[in-house]
Amino acid sequence: MSETELNNRHKERMAKKKALIDASIASATKQKGLLIVLTGNGKGKSSSAFGMVARALGHGMKVGVAQFIKARTDTGEEAFFSRQPQVDWQVLGDGFTWDTQDRNQDIATAERGWRVAQQMLTDASYHVVVLDELTYLLNYQYLDSDVVLNNLINRPPMQHVIVTGRAASEALCALADTVSEIQDIKHAYRDGIQAQLGIDL
Repeated sequence: MSETELNNRHKERMAKKKALIDASIASATKQKGLLIVLTGNGKGKSSSAFGMVARALGHGMKVGVAQFIKARTDTGEEAFFSRQPQVDWQVLGDGFTWDTQDRNQDIATAERGWRVAQQMLTDASYHVVVLDELTYLLNYQYLDSDVVLNNLINRPPMQHVIVTGRAASEALCALADTVSEIQDIKHAYRDGIQAQLGIDL
């Protein structure tokens, strides 16, 4: 097949593809606040959420971040985003459960943190709310799943919520508009490489 024939065939395929994509875009007419779940064992769930935070800020939107489990306040994302006037960044954890080793304390911390998240989920001035590592609080039954799901259902209609964490429940995934599962194929940590500034921290 000649170069000209290849080019013509490519152009024809792309024209058909463009027509399908244009029709799909034209048929998407609904407006609503999205519930997005980022789950799976792979690295990058929170990083993806914070990418959407940057995108929202680019459009002048107000963002709330409720960071559960984690207790660190020296990460690069917090150092950057907490300086932005349109971001309300809340670190609401005591550290990983294997560090605290105290279930009652973890439950009390989760409940206290959820009260902060509930305030965000009832305030329409927050255009985007990130509930980072929320899945662990549900999986360990630190929070009542029915209460959490009900809060998500009854949030302001145009508020977008992003939930991160491994092993998202079937109920949470069923409620979500978009669910992405990040696979763990290979990780530097298993080769003895420390968490790196700007990449992991």
